[in-house]
Amino acid sequence: MRRLEELLARECALWREGYTRVAGVDEAGVGPLAGPVVAAAVVFRPGEGVEGVDDSKRLAPEARARLAQAIRARALAHASARVEVDEIDRFNVYRASLEAMRRALRALPVEPDYVLVDGRLLDGVPWPCEAVVKGDATCHAIAAASILAKTERDRLMERYDAAYPGYGFGAHKGYATAEHRAALRRLGPSPIHRRSFTLLPHPRLFD
Repeated sequence: MRRLEELLARECALWREGYTRVAGVDEAGVGPLAGPVVAAAVVFRPGEGVEGVDDSKRLAPEARARLAQAIRARALAHASARVEVDEIDRFNVYRASLEAMRRALRALPVEPDYVLVDGRLLDGVPWPCEAVVKGDATCHAIAAASILAKTERDRLMERYDAAYPGYGFGAHKGYATAEHRAALRRLGPSPIHRRSFTLLPHPRLFD
């Protein structure tokens, strides 16, 4: 419970100021060589939270799946959105991650009145936004969004594993592991590989 209280500190301050629909938003999938960027946004009722929520990268897959279910059950509202590979190649992955977060916020079934964003400023939305440094580890709503984004993206990559066998997407989720680089050298890029990444000199995928 103490950890939950620490994570809720910023939201509690905003609730005391009169904000009642504080959204946390985060993304997953900036670093991989393949697959979409997925973002999620979550709004909790004032005073509510989910015990066990933390930065998705700190959690085992089983814990993430369990917490994702609890977040969806307890949240006032949640939504996810993605930016596909062709858009990533067109925009660049950083801009794509911002667009994914904007789409997730717009998809919420209730309109937020304040937005907490993991580590960066988010323009192009009509609500006050606050960048929270290391927000996925320090802010409950952002951590909850990170869990939803990560579990949604992992689920998509497991689907792609069946659609494009041989690359190991179900295991590495598109990240540049040694096995993934070896599969790229052997098979060449699939339709879900990011051309803007595979053309970069580093990592040297095709040596």
